[in-house]
Amino acid sequence: MSLSDGHQYDDIIMLPRHISKKHPPMAASNRAAQFLPFAALTGYDAAIQEAARRTDSFIELDESRKSQLDMQLRLIRENLDAQPEIEATYFQPDEKKNGGAYVTAWGRVKAIDRHSRRILFADGKALPIERIFSIRGELFKHMDSSGA
Repeated sequence: MSLSDGHQYDDIIMLPRHISKKHPPMAASNRAAQFLPFAALTGYDAAIQEAARRTDSFIELDESRKSQLDMQLRLIRENLDAQPEIEATYFQPDEKKNGGAYVTAWGRVKAIDRHSRRILFADGKALPIERIFSIRGELFKHMDSSGA
C-alpha cells in the first residue's frame, strides 16, 4: 500500500488497544498532567501581581503637626498611671517594595520609651514615634478638633 492512498492503517484500525501485562495503567489525573501547559517562567505571575500592588508614600509632617504630636505625647506621658486609651495612625513600611501603608492601632498606653522612641501598649504593641501621623483619644478632647 502506498502512503498517498490514505488507507495505510485499515488493517489495524479496528484491533483492540494493547494493555501491558507488566505495567499498571496510569491514573487519569497523571495522564491529564502530560497535556497541561508548560510554565516556562515559574513565578512570573506572582512577580507581576507584586509589581502591580500599590503602596502609599510616607508623608512628611509639617511643623504644626509635629508640634501637635509633641503636645499629645507629653500629655500621654503625664497620664501614664491611668493608661490612657488612644488611636494612633502610623506609617507601616512595606517589606517587599518601596512605600507602605497607613495603619491604625488602638489600645491602652503602658509606657513611652524615650530611648527607642516608641509608644508601648498594654497588649504588647510598640509603635515608632517617628512614623506616627496622628493620635486621637478622650485624653485630647480639650484640644482642637484635629487632635480629638
